[in-house]
Amino acid sequence: MTTDTMENMTETGGHPQPARSRAVFSPEDFGLIRTAIVHYLREIQDQPESVKYANLYHRLGRVA
Repeated sequence: MTTDTMENMTETGGHPQPARSRAVFSPEDFGLIRTAIVHYLREIQDQPESVKYANLYHRLGRVA
């Protein structure tokens, strides 16, 4: 067991706690992904699936 695990068990009455989750993407990543989506949207603008990518673009704007 690591020191962190031992400390968590002591704090929680002997029951180990799951590791704290970490973000997968940084705030900068969201900007890069949005830029890539805009480029792709221009390529597929006349296709039905473009609506899904436009919605994804807007959802990512709320995150960053």
